[in-house]
Amino acid sequence: MGNFQWTLHEGKFLTTKEIRKLREVLTKRKEIAEGKGNRVAIRDWFIIDLALSTGLRVQEISDLKCGDVSVNDSLCYLVVNNGKGHKKRVVRFNEDFKKHFLDYLEWKQKIGEGISPEDPLMVSSNTQDHLTKMALQQVFYRSAKRAGIQGHSIHHLRHTYASHLYKASGFNLRLVQKQLGHSSIKTTEVYADVFNEDMEKALERLYM
Repeated sequence: MGNFQWTLHEGKFLTTKEIRKLREVLTKRKEIAEGKGNRVAIRDWFIIDLALSTGLRVQEISDLKCGDVSVNDSLCYLVVNNGKGHKKRVVRFNEDFKKHFLDYLEWKQKIGEGISPEDPLMVSSNTQDHLTKMALQQVFYRSAKRAGIQGHSIHHLRHTYASHLYKASGFNLRLVQKQLGHSSIKTTEVYADVFNEDMEKALERLYM
């Protein structure tokens, strides 16, 4: 846990400005790609959107199959079948990502990629199989470079999601713990420590 805490305290999560820029750049590229049939641009957009919308670990993203995502009218979630420690968990997501997922699934079907329950959700252009962790890292580096963002890795999207979820949930550590799949609340408490540091900085600048 020590290294994990140190990483977060070094600021290894994206700012709101960086998130907006990343989403903006990838969305524009995706819209252009749809008219040109550029598979990579659309897939890259979806991968980053998925990471920011669910906070999954990189290996968990790699392992996803089409059947792992459920978009019923009343409940939207995905199932991580083999998380850290071989644990299974359900991860909820919002209506925005539901729409993006359905658009992506429709696009996959349109270009002839399989969408049966056992088919990979994100397909490698080279192997037609699941994208590897290394390939996902390269997707992030390409995307971040286009957005002018430096000093981050795809794993930092998980930290980013967690810190924003913690704040949006009214600082509910148990909720964040459940979404991230942490075995111990102690791991999740790192995000509370980050906001404590932010509070100290804010108080110091209160009347400056």
